[in-house]
Amino acid sequence: MFHVKLPRQDAMARQADEHLVTHKVKLPRKIVEHPFRQVAKRVMVALFLLAATALIVYADHDGYNDNSDGSVDLLDAFYYATVTLSTTGYGDITPVSDAARLTNIFVITPLRVLFLIVLVGTTLEVLTERTREEWRLTRWRSTLRDHTVVVGFGTKGRSAIQTVCVTGLKKEQVVVVDPSSKVIDAATADGYAGIIGDATRSEVLKRAEVHKARQIIIATQRDDTAVLVTLTARQLNKAAKIVVAVREEENAPLLKQSGADAVITSASAAGRLLGLSVLSPAAGMVMEDLIQQGSGLDIVERPVVKAEVGRRPRETDDLVVSVVRGHRVLGYDDPAVGTLELTDRLITIVRATPGTQVAPDVRPLRQD
Repeated sequence: MFHVKLPRQDAMARQADEHLVTHKVKLPRKIVEHPFRQVAKRVMVALFLLAATALIVYADHDGYNDNSDGSVDLLDAFYYATVTLSTTGYGDITPVSDAARLTNIFVITPLRVLFLIVLVGTTLEVLTERTREEWRLTRWRSTLRDHTVVVGFGTKGRSAIQTVCVTGLKKEQVVVVDPSSKVIDAATADGYAGIIGDATRSEVLKRAEVHKARQIIIATQRDDTAVLVTLTARQLNKAAKIVVAVREEENAPLLKQSGADAVITSASAAGRLLGLSVLSPAAGMVMEDLIQQGSGLDIVERPVVKAEVGRRPRETDDLVVSVVRGHRVLGYDDPAVGTLELTDRLITIVRATPGTQVAPDVRPLRQD
């Protein structure tokens, strides 16, 4: 059974908690009523049935016989309702008149069945919940292929996966890994599957089926954690595209050596955008528009179509920024580009439309 403690803000407390941490998979589900409210409602229904039965018996108390004193008062009516609905049936109070017996047949017996359904239904629901959840997990694992794993669902991780989903990725193909159960609850509420646990441990990443993933986004809070997660993920999956966010630029080479395909320095990138906005607020707005997929202008990567073969980058219908040829990323004005080839890929700026998608099967390439 896999479950996890909440992480502490203090680093030492977090390290101490890691010894107590296990892991749990959470699948997205529809928002349902709180369990205590569901139980409270069922208890209220049971009490209502009990009171209704007692009042029905008391209304016709002359048709019942109590072996102790021969008469049935209000307390005896509630006692009879209790032992009758619970199917205990001591037999000390019995219906003797035809009207009382008919009432038992057509009224009290259906109430007894309904009372048992409420109680037994609650018990069965609790007992079958775990079996149902295990079945969902087994089915989920068997169908999960070429998905995206997001390690860290803070501001960076959430923004990254929202951007990818805008380009066509389904939420069912996203698995979030985070040590905080509250964060995973938020992820599942958004429609993503979640794994509670420390992603530096291979067991946790295996729960996320990382060995079958197509791409991995690592957006942890600490750079040293990002390095360990990258090493572990690359060991489990040699072919996946791994993109990592770090705070310090000096850690980027270490992450590339650890197996990352692309490393984004979040602090430096934000600083450059701030500096650009100071020099030219309009240019800053354009850059922010470009990196925000699904609105305004988008920067996308697409293959060269047959009609474009033999043309120069500026002769295409789209605004070409770079040409991906083999393992090189060339500027649109690089003399080495010459004319476009069928095996090239173009990085272009286009007007955002619902059909605009970034090709999911292309690994980021280093620029020469």
